[in-house]
Amino acid sequence: MSGILDLLNSDMGRQMIGGLSQETHQPADKTASVLTAALPLLMGAMKRNANSPEGAAGLMNALNGKHDGSILDNLGGLFGGGVNEEVKQDGLGILGHVLGGSQDNVVGAVSRKSGVDTNGVMQILQVAAPLLLGMIGKQSKQQNVNSSSGIGDLLGGLMGGGDQQPKQQSLIESILDGDNDGSVIDDIAGMVLGSGNKSGGLGGMLGGLFGK
Repeated sequence: MSGILDLLNSDMGRQMIGGLSQETHQPADKTASVLTAALPLLMGAMKRNANSPEGAAGLMNALNGKHDGSILDNLGGLFGGGVNEEVKQDGLGILGHVLGGSQDNVVGAVSRKSGVDTNGVMQILQVAAPLLLGMIGKQSKQQNVNSSSGIGDLLGGLMGGGDQQPKQQSLIESILDGDNDGSVIDDIAGMVLGSGNKSGGLGGMLGGLFGK
């Protein structure tokens, strides 16, 4: 789990976890557990959506617009005094768009894995979703992704997994489609976040963004 540990152990990562914990009144370790379980699922759902031209174009527009990474520039301001309602509503919109009819399945699986009730999971994810898109937007700019066709490649590269990527995506889709109770989340998180290669995959992206 080197990727998520890089994230949590960086100054910005601690600020994010602390802010989300304070905002949602959840312990910091539970907040981190929710993110560890949910990040791979959200990334996998985005990757699935980006397989269609319409989905890829929609994500590209979001990354070139309000989700260009600028939200990461002032986390102190974001969390100071409470996250404003606009960000929360944006997060709910992102979750609804990315997960669609799979939202309850994902929230339920993450809840069972993390020990946080479904309401708490949703409170964390609705703020975390704009932050995740901001991370992807920042990476998109760094890699100069400027076409819809490049989005799928970007997401696939960020998720890593190498030869295990088809299995990884299959496990993710088993949860998205409601065929699994969440017991495979450890396998998914290990593939996506714990590749051991800090220069590549989602772990490398998070580590690079958060100062490692």
